[in-house]
Amino acid sequence: MLHVLVADRYQLNKPLGRGAIGEVWHATDHVLNRPVAVKLLLTGPEGQAADADAERFRREGRTAARLNHPNVVSVYDFGSHQGRLYLVMELVEGRTLAEELTRRTVLEPEEAVAIGAQVAAGLSAAHRQQVIHRDIKPGNIMLTADGTVKITDFGIARFADAIASTLTTPGKIAGSAAYLAPERAVGRTAQPPSDVYSLGCVLYEALTGRLVFPGTTALAMVRQQVDATPVPPTELRPEIPRPLADCVLTMLAKDPAQRPTADQAAAWFGEAGQRPESTDAPPENDSTTTLAALPSLAEPSATGDRGHWARGRRLPPKVLLGLAGAALLAGTVAVSTSLDSDDSAPAPPPAATTRTSSAPAPSTEPPTPRPAASPSSSEPRRASESEGPPDQHKAEEATKDAGDERGKKQKEDRKKARH
Repeated sequence: MLHVLVADRYQLNKPLGRGAIGEVWHATDHVLNRPVAVKLLLTGPEGQAADADAERFRREGRTAARLNHPNVVSVYDFGSHQGRLYLVMELVEGRTLAEELTRRTVLEPEEAVAIGAQVAAGLSAAHRQQVIHRDIKPGNIMLTADGTVKITDFGIARFADAIASTLTTPGKIAGSAAYLAPERAVGRTAQPPSDVYSLGCVLYEALTGRLVFPGTTALAMVRQQVDATPVPPTELRPEIPRPLADCVLTMLAKDPAQRPTADQAAAWFGEAGQRPESTDAPPENDSTTTLAALPSLAEPSATGDRGHWARGRRLPPKVLLGLAGAALLAGTVAVSTSLDSDDSAPAPPPAATTRTSSAPAPSTEPPTPRPAASPSSSEPRRASESEGPPDQHKAEEATKDAGDERGKKQKEDRKKARH
């Protein structure tokens, strides 16, 4: 089919890939003089495509055409050429995330954050148009040389408000078992949180180098999606920043209501990707430097809506104000007490250290209020009222007498000095 001119406009140059129902070609749009990707519906031996495949192909064109976002592959044209349906799309120069992971096994946390932010942003745009992708996986995420990430292949996408699809063979679930949300595994209809779960699976794999739930068969993986708890990413790769690991695990919550929306995830990843401003040089070989200042996942970016993932951990404003006021009052009392005792009390006599060391352990009972005393008598009075053995009282009385004598002598010396 090389150099075939589709619809008298798109010249097929070379094949790029082949999927379940279609093949993708690098092509040239001779009208607009630009490179494009042309997807052709596969046909059977008799040159005819199955009705279900044809309908799925048309739906991909309709759903993708509703989206206009930098992180979603754009659709330019749709039609039929010599009995074969075709779909003309934006040509993305780069490789899929699946190819990148095959080459490198794992990504750096900063790279995973950048991918997560852009895929979540693309999903958020799709969800606002009531489009659910239903097949987010590394093979459907394109990475370009300039760092842009794009979602591809809306072949099994559906509209959120549509009746459950009848295009899937009874007894089968559309999607990939390794990235399938638990609610879909038990036969429920896909909704926006299902895409978020799939993205969580993708990021988990990109960070750890393994699937969330490895299995030898698709059925084994699907069962784990429903029942098993994922191993924390930090146990598999300790250098993963804790906030990022917590974010991924929150996206993998079994209950769809406990997952962030795609918009919330995009906001959090977007904040995570912004290196904190600092004049200090970052430590070498420190993979957590970029993400060190991130908020806990329980407190996502203030620029986005704090959803159910944060509400359960926040105190009401009135309670927070009350606690702050109580803390301020306690601090004021403590400072006031400290100032009163330090500024007004006379210099302690030399024997004070001996008295303190021989005193019994302080009681846990609250102190008994006592009348105010003059500075000269306050310290001896506390000593005389303290409980202790008779010998201790005698020592304290002796200390008192010595202090009094010393005080009298100091007064006489000052009088002589004035004369």
